[in-house]
Amino acid sequence: MRSREQKEKGFYEVLDWVEKKRPQYMHQFWRCVFEDHILQLYPTLRILRNSLLDGTFRLYEKPPDVETLTEEEESEGKGEKGKEKSYTRKRTSSVKKGDKQEILTLPEAQLPVTCGDKEGTLYRDKLSRGEKCILSQGRWFTPAGFERFGGKKNNKNWKSSIRCRNTPLKKLIEEEHLQCPPMERRKRTCVQKNMRFPVSSSESSSADLETSSSLLEESDSEDFQEQGGRGEGTEFRGRVEEEEEEEDMADLSVFQAPSLPVTCVSLTGTLYKYRFASGSRGKCVRTEERWFTLEEFVKQEPTLTDGHWKKDILCHGKTLNFLLKKKILRIHSLLCECAKCSTQKEDVMAQNNDDECYVCHSEGALVCCDECPQAFHSHCHLPTVDEDSPGEWICTFCVLRNSQQWRDSSNISEQEAFKAPVSQHILHCHCLLLCVYREDIQKVFVEDPRQTVPRYSEIITQPMWLDRIKQKLESGEYQTVGAFVSDFQLIFSNCSTFNRVRFTETCYIINKSPNN
Repeated sequence: MRSREQKEKGFYEVLDWVEKKRPQYMHQFWRCVFEDHILQLYPTLRILRNSLLDGTFRLYEKPPDVETLTEEEESEGKGEKGKEKSYTRKRTSSVKKGDKQEILTLPEAQLPVTCGDKEGTLYRDKLSRGEKCILSQGRWFTPAGFERFGGKKNNKNWKSSIRCRNTPLKKLIEEEHLQCPPMERRKRTCVQKNMRFPVSSSESSSADLETSSSLLEESDSEDFQEQGGRGEGTEFRGRVEEEEEEEDMADLSVFQAPSLPVTCVSLTGTLYKYRFASGSRGKCVRTEERWFTLEEFVKQEPTLTDGHWKKDILCHGKTLNFLLKKKILRIHSLLCECAKCSTQKEDVMAQNNDDECYVCHSEGALVCCDECPQAFHSHCHLPTVDEDSPGEWICTFCVLRNSQQWRDSSNISEQEAFKAPVSQHILHCHCLLLCVYREDIQKVFVEDPRQTVPRYSEIITQPMWLDRIKQKLESGEYQTVGAFVSDFQLIFSNCSTFNRVRFTETCYIINKSPNN
């Protein structure tokens, strides 16, 4: 196989054989092809890999530029010679006059680019439209953003910092290999606060209404791209804050949790994404005191006189406007009829309390406290709640907080508290037991361990569990607070004793093993 055609034919025959006879090795083959040292030598392979990763790869029966080049050559009367020329490419360190064809014949109009130690793929059509046009490590960048990503932020001249095969993009732009957008400023539509928008129900489809309503919600913080001269070139700029200018480098994994910590100057809370609808709808921020919409939460901060939830509420150092742009939060349509967007009194009231039981962390038929955001199953609360009782209902925690006992108990010593009768401190005992139930998420100490743990009764002679303490408290078996607390200590000492004995036995068995 001396000729190039024979080598190429033999190579494809081997590939066909591997694909048909050994398909399990195809992934290994491509891993070898896409090794870093090979990609450094053959930039076209890097473009192929990137297009496979981002889904832009298309399969052609023949190279996409052949037909166009053939027509050009035929118009010049060069015939078949033009076709052969379309496949000829030289590898050079820079682009010189007459080498324009090397750039233009790359598939998918994509160019390999580098900036510092970062590599990426430049999409010509996106660059000409002023969009994010460089794909690197699965993320899109503007040229200025890619310059910062490559550690060249101080240069502030992406045309010189970003290179294609060791050639600055400035040179490619000057020689018309690349096109930048015209020097124009995109105007931003200003929306006045408290402006109301009429909705036509007959002239717009539901999809259009949803799109328009989202735009109305986000219009006051929408970014625009600004192109201005810098020397002989243009700069990509956005009207965003300093930390959001580097949004392409942000780690979005911290925002994937169902609930997120949020702050507003001195305020702290937890934002539950499934409750979010918009700034004024959907009470999605929970504090120790109550649930708030985002607009209500901002108004709680006394130092803000004209605050806005999109820019003044932060999550992991980012504004909520950043979360909206990244589609981590999605604003509901103005015509949405879900329970979170409903203005019905019962739907609004339902958002004032938690959606799961404070004690067992599960959903179901819940009894809601009218003073705090907590909710309970009737059988989980202490004392048990009569679901059919009319009027307002206040949980044990709020009753204790409002009572004189809460203030008086701080002056009692530990010894005096243990000797005090349970009947005088029943609220404290209920709250303590409820808190222990809540913290035992795995339900390890709830039920009788003799029923579920092997050999437990052989090791522990006086078992104790939470349901047993609850039963003794409700039946009046405890005379003093000390006796009540001692049963909690018994649970933990039993656990320590049981695990220590089992650990000792396990070590003994291992030491006696002949394979030790």
